[in-house]
Amino acid sequence: MTTLAVIGTQWGDEGKGKITDYLAEGADIIARYQGGNNAGHTIEVGDEVFKLHLLPSGILRKGKMAVIGNGVVIDFDVLKEEIAQVTSSGRTVDDLVISDRANVIVDYHKFLDGAEERARGDRGVGTTGRGIGPCYADKIARYGIRVGDLLDEEVLAERLDLVLPMKRRYLDVLGDHRAIDRDGLLTRLLAHGRELGGHVTDTSVYLYDAIQTGKKVLFEGAQGNMLDIDHGTFPFVTSSNTTAGGIANGLGIPPQSVGTVIGVLKAYTTRVGSGPFPTELEDETSEMLMRRGGEYGTTTGRPRRCGWLDLVVAMHAVRLSGITHFAVTKLDVLNGMDAIKVCTAYELDGRRITHFPASLKQVERMVPIYEELPGWSDWDEGGSFNIAQEGYDALPAKMRSYLDFITEHTGVPVGIVSIGKDRNETIDLMGEKW
Repeated sequence: MTTLAVIGTQWGDEGKGKITDYLAEGADIIARYQGGNNAGHTIEVGDEVFKLHLLPSGILRKGKMAVIGNGVVIDFDVLKEEIAQVTSSGRTVDDLVISDRANVIVDYHKFLDGAEERARGDRGVGTTGRGIGPCYADKIARYGIRVGDLLDEEVLAERLDLVLPMKRRYLDVLGDHRAIDRDGLLTRLLAHGRELGGHVTDTSVYLYDAIQTGKKVLFEGAQGNMLDIDHGTFPFVTSSNTTAGGIANGLGIPPQSVGTVIGVLKAYTTRVGSGPFPTELEDETSEMLMRRGGEYGTTTGRPRRCGWLDLVVAMHAVRLSGITHFAVTKLDVLNGMDAIKVCTAYELDGRRITHFPASLKQVERMVPIYEELPGWSDWDEGGSFNIAQEGYDALPAKMRSYLDFITEHTGVPVGIVSIGKDRNETIDLMGEKW
């Protein structure tokens, strides 16, 4: 099999961008299959820092094709900003292709996102306000505007004339009485189509043909398994399928095309926004993790809630996405701790459970069951450690024991260890991946 997927195993923000960028070196094609600009990847290349939300991480690798699949929802204003960010660094986006079936985020989606969240009051789900949910809702309700529509003025005008009266009425009901300029919107969307139309194609056909001819394809997701619309902590989730199951639909390829699945697992757990978080800490340890780990959302800048590693959550991802290897990130952040706790089960109403319930009422009553592991303070954070020369065996013994504990309790081997932000601060234990 010549395909490899990178999946978030927690609530997003696991460090998928770095892992995808690292693995992209061996790929021919990097394909994004779901989500929108409500999630971001921060990638450091030497002294350069890139914050990408829509462009696949592989866009930073010369000679790699980057695909935005039909399962992604696209804000073209944001996409053009990201393209400018990449091209200003001296790189090009000549190798970018965009699905003609991907849905487009339009201004009224953002208006509705904010109005609906305000209408929820103190029951808000913590949306980013980027219009992602309303855009996916239109897709399911068959009112969506697709990228291919931006290339045909007659079709686009018909779609807007159908949709805009309904959106105006719905916004009025929600207390948002702003006007929507139909002609101005049509002009802007057609301009996006003219500017980026050369990148638009049937990416399903493109990817299928590439896989059949042995091209190495890397599938890139956004968010994490616990934010999946079906299997996450509903309703505090995103609006798409973040699991490996979303790859086939989000790219238009057969399910059996998904080969190796790497689950990115942060060495502790974080979450942005509202929703349940069983191992959350609200003490100086949480503050330390947030400070040392730089735990602020790439998209919103909001501080991330921090807590201990939760292996029940990890196993949820293993079951849903068929994780074959873990890529453990930010292991260096735990350096200097006397002891580290890991959740291996929950207590619910006097019973021990090892799965994550669908009922949030049950989740509220759950108490994490921890095992305590010895910490370490002998990690060389000064940078003299040479990964290429010394590798995994030179890591502190207790750090390696922590990784072994993860494998023992999940049955999934650790294939990649990230101990810093740079590309070269990565230990690869997988060998041949493709």
